[in-house]
Formats: sequence, structure tokens, C-alpha cells
Amino acid sequence: KRGSGAKEMLFMGKYQKLAQMITGSSNLVVFTGAGMSTESGLPDFRSDRGIWKGADPVLLASVEAMERSKEEFFEFYRTRIRALMGVSPNEGHKILGAWEKRGILKGIITQNVDGLHQRAGSERVAELHGNLREVSCRKCSSTFPNTLFLEGEKCPRCGGGLRPSVVLFGEMLPMEALREAQDMTDACDLFMVLGSSLQVSPANWFPREARSRGAGLVIVNMMETPLDGMADLVFHEPIGQVLKGVDECLG
Repeated sequence: KRGSGAKEMLFMGKYQKLAQMITGSSNLVVFTGAGMSTESGLPDFRSDRGIWKGADPVLLASVEAMERSKEEFFEFYRTRIRALMGVSPNEGHKILGAWEKRGILKGIITQNVDGLHQRAGSERVAELHGNLREVSCRKCSSTFPNTLFLEGEKCPRCGGGLRPSVVLFGEMLPMEALREAQDMTDACDLFMVLGSSLQVSPANWFPREARSRGAGLVIVNMMETPLDGMADLVFHEPIGQVLKGVDECLG
């Protein structure tokens, strides 16, 4: 018990330190990865229980799959859309939404496509990999709610093929989201990573660039990341637990 108490005191000290960093910051930006949403019950990508466990992403989530393996491609994304319907924003999402409303958080850069940040009240969100909230027509570019994708594969306006509004393997990241993410990174004085392995480029360039510009860097991820060594603070703890502890310190 004494050992667990000492560990708790250590964590509380780190929460207080992060709260002080946030209080002293004028422009906090948060970068989120799949670990942000696993606490809502969604699987990540690369863990032992991840989406890509035992699967080849190129055969499921690529432009080539959409063209040549339509049945597998559409079923894969229908399964992901159905999974989204059964989850809700977790406490971490809600705290970030509240921080934005309070002016503490200036924006979120995310690798996630689930839209849970927006459902939790966050408004300035740069979605680097698109989103699964919508599907789009490959012919006329009209967008529709993702529920239409569960009903069929054709656009109700022109009859063109529908596709999820996510970035597939083999596609470029959306320029508008990249520009917004770059603007946030350029302006921030504190950059916080939540639930990203920081192994995917170009997304992992943003925390490196923020650090190189003199911004503070904080990483919260259950596993080690390649950037842990350059961070001011590192937490290998659940995101919701860290954000709740820091939020209580902020008052």
C-alpha cells in the first residue's frame, strides 16, 4: 500500500506540473491518435488486438482494394461504421471539448476518423486522415451521412459509386487539414500528444516541428514513442486518467 501511495503521489506531482505548463501556456495544441479512442471501446491499429492484426491494410483500406476487391473493401468499412454507432466520446474527449470552450485549448490535430472529438464539443479539429462520419460520391463529389453506405454503394443523386471520406493507402492527405495542422503547430507554445505511437509520417512531423520551434512537448501514450526522449513530460498511463488529474489541478 505504501508503494502504491508513493506512485500516486508521483503521478499527482506530474499532473500538477503539466497543469502549470498549461496555465503558463498561451497556445496549447493537442495531437491525438488511435489511443485516444480505444478508451471509448474502438480498436487501435497496430496492437495485438488492433484492426491490422493478421490483416494486410493494402488489401482492405487502399485505393487498389476499392477498385479490385470491392466486396472486402465495402464490408470492412461497413463494419467500422457500425462499430462507431456503438461508441460515445470518453472522458478524455469531453475534457478536451471543455478546455476549448474555456479557451485553454486552441485546437486539435487528429489522426482519428471517428468524429468523437466533435461529438464531445471540440470545434477546431484538423482531421489528417479524413472522417468516417460521411461518405462521398466518386463521380459528383456529393457527401452524405455514413448511414447511406450501409444501405448501398450508389450515389442517390447521380448513381456514382460511394466511398468513405477517409484517406486510403495510396492517397495524399487532405491539403486543407494539413494547412490547418501546420498553422496550429506554428502558433503553439505547448504541444501535447495523446495516444499516438508517432510512427506514421507525415503526421509525426508536427510534434517534432513544434519542439524545434521551442514549444513544450508532452506525450501521453501507453507505449514508448520515438519522441519520448525529446519531451518535457511523458506519461505511460491511460489518457482519461491523465487528463482528469490535470483538469482537477487546473480547477
